[in-house]
Amino acid sequence: MTRPDRRKVAVAALETRIGHVFADRDLLERALTHASVGNGGAPGRDNERLEFLGDRVLNLMAAEHLCRAFPAAREGELARWLNRLVNSGACAEVARSIGLPDALRLDARAARIGARESERVLGDACEALMAALYLDGGQEAARSFFQAGWGDLAASLDAGPDRDPKTRLQEWAMGLGLPPPAYVVVSAEGPPHDPRFTIEARLPGLAPASGAGRSKREAEKAAAALFLEREKIQP
Repeated sequence: MTRPDRRKVAVAALETRIGHVFADRDLLERALTHASVGNGGAPGRDNERLEFLGDRVLNLMAAEHLCRAFPAAREGELARWLNRLVNSGACAEVARSIGLPDALRLDARAARIGARESERVLGDACEALMAALYLDGGQEAARSFFQAGWGDLAASLDAGPDRDPKTRLQEWAMGLGLPPPAYVVVSAEGPPHDPRFTIEARLPGLAPASGAGRSKREAEKAAAALFLEREKIQP
């Protein structure tokens, strides 16, 4: 019996997770194709141009959500929250949550050096996918992807940026004249589509605190939160 193509299975699973089956299959393939494929061949066959558009679509979806969710917020506050929603780390987390790494097309060299796990590569591909959804399904498809992918992060924004444990720990360290916390990967386990990172938050003269998560960002936040709790640092 012929074994199913692993990437084909991953692409089908991706469409299931985002709730959209593409009418234009070529558009989806371009969104999932890294620039390393083809080594500078025909322009427009990788996801770089789509990433350019997707960045603008994502900013629109995020800004629209913020204006609706926080009608009394000032422009400066909205801008800070927007940056928390559209940065490469947030996009990479969304990419991992929908199984995008396994669906990516990379050349062999890029795969060997870890591009499939790169925050930059995943973030750009996630934005390219946003553009592809916008072109294939319109604003409603893009909006649905934003609500599903960024919903949890967007829902946490009403606590304010000062509630982020990494920000709080850094401000506390600066108040003591210490350098910013260092976040060191202690272990990385599990398959690429379901990784588990353990990271230590470290400050000079203090015991480190260890946190775990499905992404480096999540593990760093967990480590910072444990550090704050142990040292009894108030919000």
